[in-house]
Amino acid sequence: MNASGPSILNISCYLFVEINAPEALRDVLHTRADALGLKGTVLIAEEGINLFLAGPAPDVNAWVDALRADQRFASLAPKESWSTEVPFRKLLVKVKPEIIRMNHPTIRPDQSPRAPALPAATLKRWLDQGHDDNGRPVVTLDTRNGFEVDVGAFDGAIDWRITKFSEFPEAVKAHRAELEGKTVVSYCTGGIRCEKAALYLAEQNLGGPVYQLEGGILKYFEEVGGNHYHGDCFVFDERRAVDPGLSPAPHNEALDRH
Repeated sequence: MNASGPSILNISCYLFVEINAPEALRDVLHTRADALGLKGTVLIAEEGINLFLAGPAPDVNAWVDALRADQRFASLAPKESWSTEVPFRKLLVKVKPEIIRMNHPTIRPDQSPRAPALPAATLKRWLDQGHDDNGRPVVTLDTRNGFEVDVGAFDGAIDWRITKFSEFPEAVKAHRAELEGKTVVSYCTGGIRCEKAALYLAEQNLGGPVYQLEGGILKYFEEVGGNHYHGDCFVFDERRAVDPGLSPAPHNEALDRH
């Protein structure tokens, strides 16, 4: 509980894990969330779960604790932020073909070893010194849609102006020269897109290490603040963006265009 500030807890979380009966899980999770008065979106697929929920902290935590009691989801680690109001209008719990659509069937994080994840503090240190620990140049690769990048991004990040994540594989093929021989750190809002992106990049034999930023921008803000980042982070709820302190962002001109 954030006793000294806003009382509404917002969580975002995903986990790639095999789910054999997503429809049955959908019904259970919807019933629990509805009984607690939570709002937000929960996406379930055979490859895992992706969720954004908000409500009073005890109720949100009770829902998460119940989900973690299922051994498949014991490792869930929600990213938290706070607001004075619930930034969702309703509760949606849906079954989808993918929890993040890439349209690339060979990329199944639930069935593959996880791509190496880079802690926020390590990325900050590398950006501070201008190279990784082996002296190799580091590039940050934004895997989000162009309009999200406009709201805020890492300084000097590679941005291919994709309009949907399913365009990412073709963008890699068209721009691989920008990545070859470098240490590539893919990033996104909360980690889900860059987890799939890092697996795809690793398949491309780019001649250098490939990482995903652990927990995405939101975890980076939580652990090291806004170092080497300009602007805010777009979020898919009525707050529209959060600042590096994880508070609802003040007016951002880029949001007016979308």
